This record gives sequence, structure tokens and C-alpha cells, in this order.
Amino acid sequence: MEENLELNREVNNEISKKMDKSNPDEIKKTKSEKDINLNEKSPKLQKNYAEEIDKKNENDTPAKTISKPIKELPVEKKPFQEFINFHLIPSLKEEINQRGFEIININLKNTNRPIAEDKCWVVYCEIKDICSFWLSFEKEDIGSLKSISLSKPNQKPSIIESFLIDEKRITLKLIISRVLQRLNGQKLIGIN
Repeated sequence: MEENLELNREVNNEISKKMDKSNPDEIKKTKSEKDINLNEKSPKLQKNYAEEIDKKNENDTPAKTISKPIKELPVEKKPFQEFINFHLIPSLKEEINQRGFEIININLKNTNRPIAEDKCWVVYCEIKDICSFWLSFEKEDIGSLKSISLSKPNQKPSIIESFLIDEKRITLKLIISRVLQRLNGQKLIGIN
């Protein structure tokens, strides 16, 4: 038995020596050959490997910043004079002209309000052979207190009325519709 044990030790020693002497390149080669054999046998493995590489490359690229389109301010949020001169006055002209009337003069001035004679912003409009009206803003703000005065041609206004006092949200369309409503209420334009 001792001989058997001795023989086993010698064989084990021989095997260990051979393994120690084996070339690491041979081990690597054997391993890569196994990988190649696996890849050749399994196209799914190749596809999965390629997808992982693509995902890694996508993660490495810097993220593109997508700029949001800048929303344009509503006309009511624009500066007062820009709102009046570029939106309200042209829209009033268009609405009155569509009804078959001619505007002789329309403008915005920082002047005295009719009747009250306090200084404020006034949109003055003269409609040929029909009437004149003064739309007044207490401050350089469309949300400020407003009033309107009307008169027949070549006359001075005799009444000043509050304008849009109960409205929380003042819009271009609202101002125009209420001006037309006041003119129509006095039977100056349209049929009452």
C-alpha cells in the first residue's frame, strides 16, 4: 500500500509540474477558441453582445439638449403702448370698417380725460359723420381703471362711463366687443 501511495504522489507531482509549465497563451487560446465555438453555434449570443455594445456607446455619447419653443406672449401681456398701437387700434379700425364706417382719426395720447380732466392714457377715435369716442386708461396698464365717453360729430362729450369694471381678465376681443356694444347701444352703429 505504501508503494501505491508513493506512486500516486509521484503521478500527482508530475501532473502539477506539467500544469505549472503550461504556457498561459495556450490557456488563453483555448478559452478564446471556446468563445468562438460558442459564438459560431449561437447567433443569438452574437446579437445580444452587439446590442450591449450599442447600448454602452449610446450611454457614452453626450445627451442632446432639446430646446423648447419659446411661446410668444399673449398680446394682452405686451407693453401697454405696444398693445394699444399695434393690436387694439388696428383691430378697432378693422371692426368699424367692416361695418361700413370710415375712421377719420384714431390715436393714443397721454392727455386729459374728457369731462373729468385728469391726466391719463386716452384712445381717441373719430368715426366720419357718426360719432367720436374716448377710451381712457387711468394708468399705462390695460388692467387699470377704464372709462369711455361718446359724443356726436363736432360736439363735446357730456357723459363719462366706467368701462369693463367687473371683468377680471381683460382681452383684446373683450375691449373691442364692449366698445362696439357701447356704440351700438347709443344707436350710432348697427341696429339696436
